Amino acid sequence: MTLVRTPLHSDWTVRASHGPAPEAIDGRIIPAAVPGVVHIDLLAAGLIPDPYLDDNESLLAWIGLVDWTYETTFEWSPDERTRHDLVFDGLDTVARVRLNGHVVLDAANQHRTYRIDVREALVAGTNRLEVAFRSPVRHANAVSQELAPRPRAYPTPFEAIRKSACSFGWDWGIATATSGIWRPVRLESWSVARIAEVRVAADRAEQGGRLTARVLIERADAADTAPLTLGVSVNGRTESVEVAGDSADVALDAPDADLWWPIGYGEQTLYTASFTLSDADGARDETERRIGFRSVRWNTETDAEGTPFTLVVNDQEIYVKGVNWIPDDALFPRVDRARYERRLRQAAAANLNLVRVWGGGMYESEDFYELCDELGLLTWQDFLFACAAYPEEEPIRSEVEAEARDQIVRLSAHPSLVLLTGNNENIWGYEDWGWKQELDGKTWGAYYYYDLFPQLVAELAAHVPYSPGSPFSPGGQHPNAEPHGTMHLWEQWNRQDYLTYRDHEPRFVAEFGWQGPPAWSTMTRAISDEPLTPESPGMIVHQKAMEGNVKLTRGLLPHFRVPADTDTWHWAMQLNQAHAVRFALEHFRSLAPHNSGAVVWQLNDCWPVTSWAAVDGDERLKPLWHALKNAFAPRVVTIQPRPSTSSGTEADLGVVLGNDTAADWSGDLLVRRVRFDGTVLAEQTVPVTASARGAATVTIAPDVATAQDAAGELIVASIGGARGFWYFTEPRDSQLPAADLSVETVAVDGGTEVRVTANSLVRDLAVLADKAHPEAFTEDGLVTLLPGETATLLVRHAVPIDAAALGSARVLRTANELVTR
Repeated sequence: MTLVRTPLHSDWTVRASHGPAPEAIDGRIIPAAVPGVVHIDLLAAGLIPDPYLDDNESLLAWIGLVDWTYETTFEWSPDERTRHDLVFDGLDTVARVRLNGHVVLDAANQHRTYRIDVREALVAGTNRLEVAFRSPVRHANAVSQELAPRPRAYPTPFEAIRKSACSFGWDWGIATATSGIWRPVRLESWSVARIAEVRVAADRAEQGGRLTARVLIERADAADTAPLTLGVSVNGRTESVEVAGDSADVALDAPDADLWWPIGYGEQTLYTASFTLSDADGARDETERRIGFRSVRWNTETDAEGTPFTLVVNDQEIYVKGVNWIPDDALFPRVDRARYERRLRQAAAANLNLVRVWGGGMYESEDFYELCDELGLLTWQDFLFACAAYPEEEPIRSEVEAEARDQIVRLSAHPSLVLLTGNNENIWGYEDWGWKQELDGKTWGAYYYYDLFPQLVAELAAHVPYSPGSPFSPGGQHPNAEPHGTMHLWEQWNRQDYLTYRDHEPRFVAEFGWQGPPAWSTMTRAISDEPLTPESPGMIVHQKAMEGNVKLTRGLLPHFRVPADTDTWHWAMQLNQAHAVRFALEHFRSLAPHNSGAVVWQLNDCWPVTSWAAVDGDERLKPLWHALKNAFAPRVVTIQPRPSTSSGTEADLGVVLGNDTAADWSGDLLVRRVRFDGTVLAEQTVPVTASARGAATVTIAPDVATAQDAAGELIVASIGGARGFWYFTEPRDSQLPAADLSVETVAVDGGTEVRVTANSLVRDLAVLADKAHPEAFTEDGLVTLLPGETATLLVRHAVPIDAAALGSARVLRTANELVTR
């Protein structure tokens, strides 16, 4: 008889068992969703307001201070199977589990699974299962005192509990301090033996691929030595081996298999690897893994300029066009496969090829990684350590090893996984943020990053590359050293103008970003301030960054004046966010191959908030998303300063072509200096070829590169439908006129086409379609038009909308109105 899995997701209730719950809730029996967290149950019962609206976050802070108890009953009858395990895929976080009054588990880690042999506790008929959670806030504070407090980014000691750090709040995140059975729970019944663990590597071979696996076996009776056989099949080929003790090693060649490639580099061919454990009486257990054959490494061999960090897949160098990922909802179980797919398809549509799962969030569900495999989105997974010094003493130490073992084995079969990283910013913090003095000799996590994790990766998944941290510089360099490894660039957002990105020539940028508010519909749904202003109370609640609005203003002023009305302020801040990130990305990409990639902070939000995200908490695209799409396009043209080729000290201007396709890009490059009214003042035409996966630079002739009237001229470089622009002054100092537009709307399948003809220079045309209807959006934006040019933008909407509104001044936005006064 094969193993049987019985989900235990029905008829749960939850109640506040201890702590400062309101009188109407204290002790009340509430229907509970499993998987879920208590906030979801309280919302469903109508007992709390939406925590994402206005200042409800502070009204609901009591939830994290309460102990919550979940209970259910289930029916069970003995059968011929001899072993019965209670399996939790995730408990959030500190919990005591009782089955029929027997304590069967004490848990204290959100990031691991638990399996308990409960055959002695089960009874025929009705069984009562109770999971009692302790307040995560009170537990973290208690453990912090026991192990001694350590430096961290935020007040709650998230380093003292193995729970998602951002659930206590972050500089973009709401504090929820959730509790609940957040991932599936089931009863597994089996006899003789089961497959306990599958460690899979699917590698590129001289012909096709080669699958290797170590499979660990658990026997129902540890003393049983009866023969067992493991069968493996993939792509029509099979192999069978005898189990030796509690493990079996198997290798299988698949010479006809196609390789798996990242998006933009080839097909994402996936195969099913099936594993069957049998004895003389037949199959006892079986499982599957979806695999893709590929090789992966990071080139970190020292060169003349320092230490590169270049991704190589199937011997092909990959320019990383990445984005950082945070949990997509602060109430984690609400993110289902459909929502993951929407978000990841938005990433792919923005020309991204890598998603870094940040270390203050969570190890995402299988749905996330499976979708990345299917879409060709590379994944970089941090171990869950972020912006704090972490204790290495017990009981934390053993919990860290247990979760790392779980997650390394679970994730390492995915072809999309190209990097495991020890932590986010902790090595940097130890060096630069005053931690050494504050720690005064206490542990801070070095053992995990330099010893435990690399040892476990080598043991469990040697085919997966590992880096101790992000940022990280190999060879004993400063962790955030520009010439070496990965770098985080935050001085621009925190203190400097974004133009100073151009002062840096990093080998690889793993984090940088700029803030902007969410879409108008998202912002006004979440905040009911009257009047709504940048500094009104609800707006400040939904701005979590330290001095966030001050930095928004400081970052805007070198480029635009601060608008007086909130509607225009909203557009100005969104546009400046897009400008800042696009400016940086175009610069970094123009440095290739010296620079081998950039990972923008961040793709997504977990609630409605002003943040660094390109997709807001209500899943709407911000102008930043369009900036990513444009800057990461397969073929791009940018104009960049380059060291002078003459004896002068002034930098030349160069046109840089970036070609991230498999074919050479050849043609005539047309470079023109143009007045804002469209008059061509000077031009040059140069034949140019950018090789496949390469680049080309053309120096602009002095008469084209030199302005006669800096405030009223620009340079336009174009080839094959791609073009780049250079302005001689910032918008606020320019003579950019009011936008003179002719607009036509045409109904088409799936939406409305907005056809815009420019009668003047129009800079950064965007359709903020959600202002016309909350469900409307466009996948094209930030389009610059010279006089006489026309652009067509498709606004997608599933319901009828007022087409005329799409051409209104509130919806059809440009940079022009931020300049003209």
